[in-house]
Amino acid sequence: MALYPLLRPLVFRLDAERAHGLSIAALERLPVRKARGFDPRLAMRVAGLDFPSPVGLAAGYDKDARVPDAMLGLGFGSVEVGTLTPLAQAGNPRPRLLRLAEDRAVINRMGFNNLGQAAAFARLAARARRGIVGVNVGANKESADRVADYAQGVAMMAPVADYLAINISSPNTPGLRALQEATALDELLAAVIAARGAGGPPVFLKVAPDLDPKDIDALARVVVDRKLDALIVANTTVSRPPLSSVHAAEQGGLSGGPLRPLALQRLRDFRQATGGAIPLIAAGGIASAADAYARIRAGASLVQLYSALVYEGPGLAKRIARGLVTLLERDGFGAIAEAVGT
Repeated sequence: MALYPLLRPLVFRLDAERAHGLSIAALERLPVRKARGFDPRLAMRVAGLDFPSPVGLAAGYDKDARVPDAMLGLGFGSVEVGTLTPLAQAGNPRPRLLRLAEDRAVINRMGFNNLGQAAAFARLAARARRGIVGVNVGANKESADRVADYAQGVAMMAPVADYLAINISSPNTPGLRALQEATALDELLAAVIAARGAGGPPVFLKVAPDLDPKDIDALARVVVDRKLDALIVANTTVSRPPLSSVHAAEQGGLSGGPLRPLALQRLRDFRQATGGAIPLIAAGGIASAADAYARIRAGASLVQLYSALVYEGPGLAKRIARGLVTLLERDGFGAIAEAVGT
């Protein structure tokens, strides 16, 4: 939206989490606009789903499935709600969401704060099913059996999800990333796929960008063997590239511009490790059509963004979609699918 650069200084005077909450509340009260048609050259078919645009909203913005249709109306080709845990939980102490304005980045240590799966299920069940809305599920911090939490979440949310995303890559729940180890991951995916059942929605897995390169091949083998439907590469990073902000040393997951090189490299790594056998969805540091196009050329079938909205405003998805069409025309591609992995 053209007004956002003028409004941003006012928004940035507010605590980041408060500003986020106010944006959700505003979208709940505004009339929901039906998404306009996308250029047909942007259509992608992934995991049996027809995405009208490859530009999706990542999990984390609409944690409790309060405004998925409003976000589709802003020009996203898909929206991923959550992360949702079986039981409601408050998350970590505040402050837990920090803007690094000099770096066009965000650090979050939210800790899967949400109102629980039952509340989100009721909202999603009440909406008209239009547009692609995925549900990102996680485990409660105090759970004695995290695998059971994921299986429960999949079984609970499957009826209202176009796809399910398994989030084992948040750095803000202690021990969660250990589920990315090959043996633990195989056990988890077996339970998740069984809970999904025959005829259930596709299952995606969201991985961390901080995986050691030696672990990527092992993880990729498990994912391919279990016939998972897609990989989301990648979540926030606990690494700290050179940063200018006074918040640079704060704990939590770093997202935004500084994550871009690492997320792109991990996408390339997983493209090589999977041999193109599984669709890849790119996330992390995507703030422009050029960023999105680079991920697509590197092997992503879809892209997701979130932190860039803080700096670029709610019109970003539409701008990226328009820019992708221009880039396709420049390079002589007739459709976005033709550019994947080139």
